[in-house]
Amino acid sequence: MEAMHAATNRIPFPRLAVLLLLVAIAAAQPLPVAPPPDDAGCNGVLLTYTFEGRERIRPFLDPATEAESQPYSFRASTTVLNSGVRTLPSWALVLTFVHGEILVGVDGAVLTSGADLPYNTTAAPTTTTSFSGYPQTDLLTPIATAGDLSKIQATVRLFGTLFAGPEPLVPLPSALSLADPAYNCSPLATAATTTLPTCCVLKSPDQVAAERPAGSAAASYLPRVAGDLVITYDVLQAHESTYLALVTLENDAPMGRLDGWELSWEWQRGEFVNTMRGAYPRQVDASECLFGPQGQYYKDIDFSKVLNCERRPAVFDLPPERRQDASMGQIEHCCRNGTLLPKSMGDGTQSVSAFQMEVYKMPPDVNRTSRLHAPANFRVSGASPLNPEYACGQPVPVSPSEFLDPSGLDSTTLAVASWQVSCNITVDDTTKPAKPPQCCVSFSSFNDESVVPCNTCACGCPAPAMRTCSATAPAMLLPPYALLMPFERRDKEALKWAHDKELGAPPDPLPCGDMCGVSVNWHLATDAAGGWSARMTLFNWEESDMRDWFTSVVLDDKVYGGFEQAYSFNATAAGNSTIFMRGREGFDVLIKESNLSGVDYPVPGKQQSVLSFTKKTSPGDVDVVRRDGFPTKVFFNGEECAMPQRIPSHGVGLRTSRAALALLLLLYLVLAAQHIGV
Repeated sequence: MEAMHAATNRIPFPRLAVLLLLVAIAAAQPLPVAPPPDDAGCNGVLLTYTFEGRERIRPFLDPATEAESQPYSFRASTTVLNSGVRTLPSWALVLTFVHGEILVGVDGAVLTSGADLPYNTTAAPTTTTSFSGYPQTDLLTPIATAGDLSKIQATVRLFGTLFAGPEPLVPLPSALSLADPAYNCSPLATAATTTLPTCCVLKSPDQVAAERPAGSAAASYLPRVAGDLVITYDVLQAHESTYLALVTLENDAPMGRLDGWELSWEWQRGEFVNTMRGAYPRQVDASECLFGPQGQYYKDIDFSKVLNCERRPAVFDLPPERRQDASMGQIEHCCRNGTLLPKSMGDGTQSVSAFQMEVYKMPPDVNRTSRLHAPANFRVSGASPLNPEYACGQPVPVSPSEFLDPSGLDSTTLAVASWQVSCNITVDDTTKPAKPPQCCVSFSSFNDESVVPCNTCACGCPAPAMRTCSATAPAMLLPPYALLMPFERRDKEALKWAHDKELGAPPDPLPCGDMCGVSVNWHLATDAAGGWSARMTLFNWEESDMRDWFTSVVLDDKVYGGFEQAYSFNATAAGNSTIFMRGREGFDVLIKESNLSGVDYPVPGKQQSVLSFTKKTSPGDVDVVRRDGFPTKVFFNGEECAMPQRIPSHGVGLRTSRAALALLLLLYLVLAAQHIGV
């Protein structure tokens, strides 16, 4: 009986196979796309911020007195829905948080600034926080996709900490908008709710007509970017599990330079670097692959030969002797010790650096048809304290780069895919202490015996525990020869000079030195009716030579137009009242400090040149001696130097003239008395 019952309940094999197949197909289906938010009639780009909840976390504070400072973990999401007729390439949205939000996790986007997590949104340099879409960087139009939500909508999920009072307060941001300046976004509703919607529409409807056809290959390309430094990420070859990338750094800053550059980025999809030519990782380490998902997926790879598996690898340029190395070099624009000069220094080839790397992909991107993704959060820095600091944006897809045929044929090869990153020199970053200058300027003049030295602590001060000098006392006037002496020798000369020239009582304690590795002296040499001249001297107090140095001065408009030539430097009137100078061939190295001068103290390496100016183009009120003959700004290797707080006042010369006048008057009186007595 039991056997008969079992037989009647047994499912035939063909039917069972079909059932299992249906179950497998259902399990393999992608998760349904979240339904679109209520668009409220938005025919542009609908942004929706949804606060999903919060939980009180420790430390628990007294609700009676510290309720507004209580920390909570929170969850939120932002949806970007393109309901318009214009493709939204490389979309980015901007949120203004007002409850001390600290972002711990971000999914569906990356911080546009490239900052690390956790990220304090209210302690940032700006009051807004920008998110760039990743990996879904482009949102197509409903018309071009038949309303496919997976192609016209993206969701950013946020997880972090905030500080606010208890419920029913809903801690929402105060502003939500697109970063694209072509759009205007509607004001946010003030009603108490957990959702904030805003509709962003094009400022000018004419921009729609300029849009490329939605089906064209170039529909999602953005214009090539501009910046002080541009990073281009080109995929040259793409295979099922790997691709070959060419990374190019191009210096477009007119006065900026990098020495010993280091570049880093963050992989977002589990990628790792197998081989590299033209650069090398700062750390060769495959441990993260061995004990991670990469090692589980690529079981046949010998990871001892893999270069780097860090999520944020850092790489540097190779030295020149590796340029022709068959395994590490032979990449155009590689191997110059990481030096990137401004394009004004030559034909532009020294402003470009490049390297190649083979990148392994991870599922779900391991197939030929999967979309390629560039890494995010690029950072670049230089090894020299004279190098500027950069802030980089996120990669944007651009039209594929073109490469000349290596055989010399009149043909070009396109990259498989290209992205560009714009990096700009940072000026003011309120989150970091102000970076002190690395060079300073002193002034002197033909009609004044004293030199106005660099400012006290112009490039920083000694540590307070070791300080025996004053960080606030003004720098003392110096004799010209003291410019060749180190700081510790100048005090004695300054005291003697002040005594001999009757410059008044010195401060007690004496002022600290300028502490600069490079100093510049601008000496007003002559002033005549038809023209004038100045002598510029560069001093290198560092312990290493400075190759391919350059400098520039900004002068008053009254005298800039009269610049004629520099006699020992290559000089060019570069516009904006700026004269750009660099060393002539054979004199382009500013040597380091040395002890080979025959004196018992080290002296700096130095170079100098006389500059001549005519007054034919200057207005009649030009006053070279009192102000117009001294620069308002001086730059060395792109770094702005600290300027002195005064110019030569001709005080010593004036006292000498008065003494001479008194002597002449006394002689006259003596002679007159003798004449009367006779």
